[in-house]
Amino acid sequence: MRLSFFLLIALVAAGEPAAAQGAAPRIVNIVNFIRELEPRDPRITKDVLYQTVVQQVELMKQYNLGGTFLLQYDALIDPRYQELLKSLPKGTFEIGAWWELPQPLIEKAGLKWRGQYPWDWRPNVGFATGYTPAEREKLVDVYMHDFKAIFGYYPKSVASWFIDAHTLAYMYDKYGIVASANCKDQYGTDGYTLWGGYWNQAYYPSKVNAYMPAQHENQQIPVPIFRMLGSDPIRQYDNGLGNERQGVVTLEPVYRFGGGDSAWVDWFLRQFVDGEPLAFAYTQAGQENSFTWRSMARGLELQFPLIARLRDDHKVKVETLAGSGAWFKAHYKVTPATAVTYLKDLGARDKKTVWFDSRFYRVNFLWAGDSLRIRDIHLFDERVVEPYDKEPLTGNAAAFYTLPFVDGYLWSDRSTLAGIRFAKADGQPLTGGTPKVTSPAPGHLHIAWPLQTDSLTIDLDERTMVIRCKTPWYAELRTAPNAKLPFTTIKPYEVTATEDGFPYRVSTRLGTFSRPADAKDAAGATSPAGAALRITPEGGAVEMLFR
Repeated sequence: MRLSFFLLIALVAAGEPAAAQGAAPRIVNIVNFIRELEPRDPRITKDVLYQTVVQQVELMKQYNLGGTFLLQYDALIDPRYQELLKSLPKGTFEIGAWWELPQPLIEKAGLKWRGQYPWDWRPNVGFATGYTPAEREKLVDVYMHDFKAIFGYYPKSVASWFIDAHTLAYMYDKYGIVASANCKDQYGTDGYTLWGGYWNQAYYPSKVNAYMPAQHENQQIPVPIFRMLGSDPIRQYDNGLGNERQGVVTLEPVYRFGGGDSAWVDWFLRQFVDGEPLAFAYTQAGQENSFTWRSMARGLELQFPLIARLRDDHKVKVETLAGSGAWFKAHYKVTPATAVTYLKDLGARDKKTVWFDSRFYRVNFLWAGDSLRIRDIHLFDERVVEPYDKEPLTGNAAAFYTLPFVDGYLWSDRSTLAGIRFAKADGQPLTGGTPKVTSPAPGHLHIAWPLQTDSLTIDLDERTMVIRCKTPWYAELRTAPNAKLPFTTIKPYEVTATEDGFPYRVSTRLGTFSRPADAKDAAGATSPAGAALRITPEGGAVEMLFR
């Protein structure tokens, strides 16, 4: 087993991908966040949690890996953590804030504790969304005052599963934070839903919605938010389809299929290094101490030597969260267009994917065997106000959404995978081989999908998507029969929609929209049940505008 793993290290390090040649950097943050107690399991004592952090530090030092430790307030005021973290080399390690709110912080701010335990993970108790804007500011002031009293400076990084825009802007305006991080996209997991956002990488949030990327510099909070946990770009999206909540397939070392599996880790990091990212690629390694060293040790002992080898071969940059935030801000005045490209699947599996993000929209392409499906398109609008902007959350579940045009998770069921599918003029599916993905210019992504006698090309920039094919073709959005769709009107050159009362639209310069019931293919056949929208090219091309 040990021999085979180090063979994997050698294989991943082989070759000369773009990152080794000084192109778009591949950035790895090792972020471990620290809670003082874990009330859900009496076996996880304060000493078990502390020793977990000790072991994380030792393993990082063994491989000369720096990173970020984020302190929840109860751990911040614990002298053992203070002594341990003060001993770490400055510049290599960063100490920041983990923004879950335990009883000592709430009560020191003069507020009433409503939790069942001294740390309560429910979103209306343990997160800033459960408090008024004025109360959120008090909580920030107490934490920052005590952090500076202990460490001599204010933290540069503050992260959480989610932080509201008011809190984030206050931390920036008064205390000068330079980076934040929130949870990966997930549906229902742990009572938190973040769905449709800037997928992975990092973005500048809107002043009124920390989950919604801003489109203009004067409407953004100038603190980049990095997406945590290293999602499997193929499998995480559909995980748990048909259930109330998703499962987890991420780089987190506690998961047997994911960050705790040597084959998965090798695949994930190999594609991370080799895939076209446009501006940069990003992933976060590490784990919160609540999972304990016993659960995470095997996964971290797999990951850290591989990350260190990739760093030594100049194929990834390992840096603190604050370091990545400062780099991002120095390079980008607004959120850049980026991509996540995984063109080889794990083992004998046969799926490939490309995620494209900009400050205006995101889109996901998924190839399964010889077929292509646009699995997801969500639009971003800086005017959408987050649900907890002024009023605190009262329930025990939090949800953040963007504006759907295609939703391959929520509009699917176990028998129908929703998405835009491609067909020839006679209704037969378009099929092809392995796509080639390149960046012909900054912010532009080109996908060439070879067909039997032709190719279908897709060109993306931050506002538009252009699809071309010489073979006569069309595309259809198909969904589960009971899917709740947002569309209000379907006109030839525009589709309008409404989500939670907010209107938006997608238009075309080339190509037309129609209701499938009103259209027939070249053989005279109508669309199958579940077809919600047909897209017909003009001159072999469709140009869609997302703005």
